[in-house]
Amino acid sequence: MIYRIINISKNRSLFLFGARGTGKSTLVKSIIHQSEESTLWIDLLKETDEERYGRHPDLLSHDLLGTKYDRVVIDEVQKAPKLLDIVHLEIEKNKNLQFILTGSSARKLKRGGANLLAGRAFTYSLFPFTFIELGDDFNLLDALKYGSLPGIYELDGLEKIEFLRSYVRTYLKEEIQIEQLIRKLNPFKDFLEIAAQLNGEILNYAKFSRDVGVDDKTIVNYFQILEDTLLGFYLPAFHRSVRKRQLESPKFYFFDLGVKRALERSLTIDLKPHSFAYGSAFEQFIIIESYRLNEYFRKDYRLSYLKTKDGAEIDLVILRPGLPDALIEIKSFERIKIDSIKHLKAFQKSWDQPCECFVFSQDVNDSIVEEVHFIHWKKGLKLLFSI
Repeated sequence: MIYRIINISKNRSLFLFGARGTGKSTLVKSIIHQSEESTLWIDLLKETDEERYGRHPDLLSHDLLGTKYDRVVIDEVQKAPKLLDIVHLEIEKNKNLQFILTGSSARKLKRGGANLLAGRAFTYSLFPFTFIELGDDFNLLDALKYGSLPGIYELDGLEKIEFLRSYVRTYLKEEIQIEQLIRKLNPFKDFLEIAAQLNGEILNYAKFSRDVGVDDKTIVNYFQILEDTLLGFYLPAFHRSVRKRQLESPKFYFFDLGVKRALERSLTIDLKPHSFAYGSAFEQFIIIESYRLNEYFRKDYRLSYLKTKDGAEIDLVILRPGLPDALIEIKSFERIKIDSIKHLKAFQKSWDQPCECFVFSQDVNDSIVEEVHFIHWKKGLKLLFSI
């Protein structure tokens, strides 16, 4: 079993959010395996449990009368949002009773005004495996081609492709169609393919609108669905002012590169090192890993990108409380050319706060040139996130 680096509370009630297939149930079972008899497990993916607690959420209180339970697990809690009102009451009645609430979508909870327990439950996010969790089993090319969902790792190449295709079909059926998040499925399918092709690029809603054949507001709603169902996240444009940062167009990243390749129908296309596609995938991988590690290690770093009007760009800017800002260029090459980062040094000279500049690559020979740190990407991520 692969050890997960997420450190969730063993005693306090909590939400554990993550896209389907990230291993939420497996993680919870590993935590409670020594106390299964004292755990009430409600699986809302089971029709009987969804019918029972969805229609009559107060039955939870009935089940806990004179309780022998120390813990209650409610799997896929978004399927019965009214249960959270009962959870709230039970937490107030019994401070020693822990609730673990898992979910693969925050949309119904957000849009339905669900009771999110107002600080009575911690919130955590679970992602596909990181390179740290996989250790010696990590393979960069496989991660770029197939992602790192736990279900991938006992499969061969062709099975991995079928797994990812099935994952996408299941997402469309169970998260979108059955939950009735949109009225027309075909434009959304077209949108998913285009969004995957443009993964990590600055969002242009008008262009999406033209390509998909729907209005701008619908495109914005589609991206919101992706974020709410935990299929991706925004990387905002850099600005120290929150208000001004919101005026800039963000980038959007799918949560897993294998799912992204399934959505854009490129799983059967070879990903060759030194190609443009490989370099783009490597950059996306580093940003996705940074996002995961920031969440897992509770760093509260602020991640963004920076692009000037004349086209100069920094792939990743990380504002670190109490530490210098980190300006990071991401290169997939195994040997870095020093003169390829002139604009990074220019940004460094004009930066208005203390900063450190890095080039993450596959070059195993670390060096410092004109205060720019050239460092292997694994070592760089471990350094930034104090691992």
